[in-house]
Amino acid sequence: MMTTDTLTPVINLDDVELRDFADAEGRFSARVGSFGKVIGSSGIGCMLHVVEPGRKAFPFHAHHRIHEVFVVLEGEGVYRFGDERYPIRTGDVCAAPTGGADTAHQIANTGTTMLKYLGLSTTAETEVVEYPDSGKFAVSSRYDMSNPEAGGIRFVGRKEASLDYFEGEP
Repeated sequence: MMTTDTLTPVINLDDVELRDFADAEGRFSARVGSFGKVIGSSGIGCMLHVVEPGRKAFPFHAHHRIHEVFVVLEGEGVYRFGDERYPIRTGDVCAAPTGGADTAHQIANTGTTMLKYLGLSTTAETEVVEYPDSGKFAVSSRYDMSNPEAGGIRFVGRKEASLDYFEGEP
């Protein structure tokens, strides 16, 4: 397996190092591997997703800065986009432009075999992500989800918990 400290402009998807990504309740579960940096990409993010039947990798969400495209390599599922749901299968390509609830998106494996897809995206050091189903948002700057120990800032919250601009200032 290749690691992020090995740089080569070519990688086989079989060599992408996958890690478990799941919530404690088991609502979301996938094996994911980010490999853009491994192949020297600094402007395009690349991630392999492997999702078991009946699972979703991520909550329904919308990016404010990052555009994504998903390429289904194996399996079938449903692509939730805004208020619509689209059946997807091997060979399909799904767009996820920036925006709000109207461009929020999520992929679910509704098939009986593994769903494997690529997520390709623009990159941004600073990002805001909305989660319409739960009313949350996340803000991050210089934060790498695949390597949280590397530093940066990430905050997940709700608008109702916002502080006054001058709160706590001397």
